[in-house]
Amino acid sequence: MRYHCAEIYYESFLKKQPQKYLSANDIRMKLAAIPEQEPDEDDIRLIGLSKAENDDSTMLLDSFKASLEGYGGKILLRVPKSLHKRLVEEAITEGVSLNQYALCKLSR
Repeated sequence: MRYHCAEIYYESFLKKQPQKYLSANDIRMKLAAIPEQEPDEDDIRLIGLSKAENDDSTMLLDSFKASLEGYGGKILLRVPKSLHKRLVEEAITEGVSLNQYALCKLSR
């Protein structure tokens, strides 16, 4: 398996020409000019780590969307007025909406 040092090259290229925006074709040409090299020890270690992290729990976007069918994303909660007041005050203190504040609290 051979790898390009494309990211490093592209960052150094942008530092030399920060005002120029590249087209997709320019990027392809620059990447084609980068010499290929065999992965070093760090590359091999990182490849191994990424393979170990892939536990096959990923799914395609369409499958993920299909798994969410039947869920509208809305919840209606009935809470005491005192709790509602306290949550609104805390949201104001945090500078966010009550919805954002509640979402943050529920996701913890």
